[in-house]
Amino acid sequence: MSPVPPAPIVPREGWHVLHLYFHIDPNAMPDAAYFRRLLMELRSKPDMQILVFSVVGNKADVGFMITGPDLLEVDGAGKQLAQVCGPGALENVYGCYSLTERSEYTTSDEDYAAQTLVGELKLDPASEEYATKLEEFRVRMEKYLNDRLYPNLADWPVMCFYTMQKRRDPGQNWYALSFDARKKLMAGHARVGRTYAGRIRQLITGCTGLDDDEWGVTLFAKDVSEIKSIVYEMRFDEVSAQYAEFGPFFIGIQMEPDALLAHVLPSRIG
Repeated sequence: MSPVPPAPIVPREGWHVLHLYFHIDPNAMPDAAYFRRLLMELRSKPDMQILVFSVVGNKADVGFMITGPDLLEVDGAGKQLAQVCGPGALENVYGCYSLTERSEYTTSDEDYAAQTLVGELKLDPASEEYATKLEEFRVRMEKYLNDRLYPNLADWPVMCFYTMQKRRDPGQNWYALSFDARKKLMAGHARVGRTYAGRIRQLITGCTGLDDDEWGVTLFAKDVSEIKSIVYEMRFDEVSAQYAEFGPFFIGIQMEPDALLAHVLPSRIG
């Protein structure tokens, strides 16, 4: 009798996100054709996205980023990809599981109306211009929320991943601050990020209760100097300077299977 597959595990909103990093046995003979077929098969599943990349430096050799709506499929894809070079050829050295999520600090309609439309632009709430600008804001925010929860991962060549959490030290306890204080600090943090529009694409996912840290941050860029610049500049923002703790940083170069294997194992690929 064939085993009955478990029911899909789909969150109320958002997608599962799995980052996996491996060292590869230099004596392994990878099956490039199998790698291609497996990746095509996994990517053909509804809403499944899988990025493969070479990892710069000695923390790992290769990495995968997997997103999708069903935890069983995401987890299964990670386990299958771990075998692409044969049993035991890939040694897992790091991983992070998270969920895409909305931000609790997102500007509300009421905030935008009071602070921007009335406070800055001095618009009459009864005016047509006020109504038009408020509707434009709602459309932008709907797209922003959808992009956070159901992202279309960038194909830009450079990607950076790191985890972070907020401090709970005496005098520096993020969770002891009021919501309004935290929201004000995060607004300043976001303003810095917006200056990198078009140069950095960012995905922040939630790990709380799922992994060791609280958030995963994935950055995509076409130039590695942009990643260095935004992370450096963010360090001076009060949210980071006073309250942030960071995990290890991984830099990856996105590649398709043949190019990846030739890059990582040039002596083994003829």
